[in-house]
Amino acid sequence: MNYRTLSVPDLVDKAKAGDNRAVGRLLTLVERGGTVADEIAELTHPLRGNAHVVGVTGPPGAGKSTLVGRLVAEWVERGHRPAVLAIDPSSPISGGAILGDRIRMDDVVPEGTFVRSMATRGHQGGLALAVPGAVRVLDAAGFSPVIVETVGVGQVEVDVVAAADPAVVVTTPGMGDAVQANKAGLLEVADVFVINKADRPGASDTRRDLQLMLDLAHVTGQDIDQYGTYFRPEVVMSTATSGEGAPATVDEIHAHMDHLNASGGLNRRRALRIRAEVRSRAEQILLSRLEDELEGTDLLEAADPNPVATAESIVDRIAGES
Repeated sequence: MNYRTLSVPDLVDKAKAGDNRAVGRLLTLVERGGTVADEIAELTHPLRGNAHVVGVTGPPGAGKSTLVGRLVAEWVERGHRPAVLAIDPSSPISGGAILGDRIRMDDVVPEGTFVRSMATRGHQGGLALAVPGAVRVLDAAGFSPVIVETVGVGQVEVDVVAAADPAVVVTTPGMGDAVQANKAGLLEVADVFVINKADRPGASDTRRDLQLMLDLAHVTGQDIDQYGTYFRPEVVMSTATSGEGAPATVDEIHAHMDHLNASGGLNRRRALRIRAEVRSRAEQILLSRLEDELEGTDLLEAADPNPVATAESIVDRIAGES
């Protein structure tokens, strides 16, 4: 069967029936964007909402991919059907993913596990703009949890919150003190901390520093979210190469999901996820119109172009088209 010739509704039906090739084809179309991706979004939107979306983030070299592989194996053993979206750096030539995360997972994930590498496409936050659509496809196909592993770019890893229910932040001994972690926004992002490579010297010091920063955040009230709820992130010690710490990490992720369900936070987080996607799509539309307007505005011919007045004029024209 040639999946390239199947219509989008047929692909969605096959994906719902458990056809992984159809899922892969849909993800390719979502990543390309355009009207076909919009059609897929329309068809899969009513089918989403069953999968737990777990974000895994942290600095490069922390062992995120190996840890994700161990978590996937643990979920499979517990009877779940997980899938992984690994956000890879984009090739500067082709724009495609280099598949590094998939390569590192090969030795630890169970055979048949669905793992998809996606390119960042230059998106500053490390999360491809196609990720929300891809998560919907995997959700509609019956995968849960869906693990979104980010590229690990540091300061802007807060993007993962917009795409995940619980967020797992992975760090290692010797990768900076807790003050740096706080500066990078990791304390605000994390629902679960994992100190990977815990067999290395300094692991206990890293755990102590993180615990102290969490204590300080609680004293100052900075750990209370905008809805007035509080959940103290747990700090799990892990050695992903051996699998140590993976069961405890899965337990803590499930504990956080239980908290979200009990507090009503899950619905609020998912509403914020939709809001973030709407904002991203609106930005894309506006940027496209802005580029069209700039193409039609010959600034080189103007004797002394006024940037402020020109920008305001362009915005007024875009607003007038709406």
